[in-house]
Amino acid sequence: MSAAAAPNPAPAAPAAAPPLALFPLHMVLFPGGMLPLRIFETRYVDMVRNCMRASAGFGVVLIRAGGEVGVAQAFEVGTAASIVDFNQLSDGFLGISCLGTQRFRITNSSVQPDGLNVASVEWLNAEPVLPIPARHAALAELLGSVLPRLGEWYANMEMKLDDAAWVGHRLAEILPIPLAHKQFCLELDDPIERLEFLAPFIKEPSAPG
Repeated sequence: MSAAAAPNPAPAAPAAAPPLALFPLHMVLFPGGMLPLRIFETRYVDMVRNCMRASAGFGVVLIRAGGEVGVAQAFEVGTAASIVDFNQLSDGFLGISCLGTQRFRITNSSVQPDGLNVASVEWLNAEPVLPIPARHAALAELLGSVLPRLGEWYANMEMKLDDAAWVGHRLAEILPIPLAHKQFCLELDDPIERLEFLAPFIKEPSAPG
């Protein structure tokens, strides 16, 4: 009599994604945006070292309460930042340049013994590429004329003036609007709705008298 076949082992559960290191700031990073940072706190120097060693990014979130140094409470939706360059600044601190990549939503967060905030996150889908509605064509034209004047990063940036999400992200990035408004724009999933929200903040050039 033959022995019964052993049952097939259950498939191994997928490994949990490592927690995302967070950098709370008094600013909003948008996908495609550039972020220069001056790093001097030990927790963030170690974070940058670990990110570069693992070829990983970190999350940038807007501070809801508190400060950039010390303890801070942050909004739940932020943007991952990829380190694209680094250098030693004249004051001896570490300078890094980061590029905003994918938005995320924090599902659970904690603070490590060294004071670094880390979180489990839900990655948000990239926004669809939609054309600029005719009623907002002036926004794209204005952006195209203004961006090259705002420094080397914007002057060398690949313009995507026919992409409503890209135009909305850049407008929300550069407009002098409250941080709460910028955070609202980051959390929107509809590129056209973002343009509708931002349009009233654009001052049209006055006609000559």
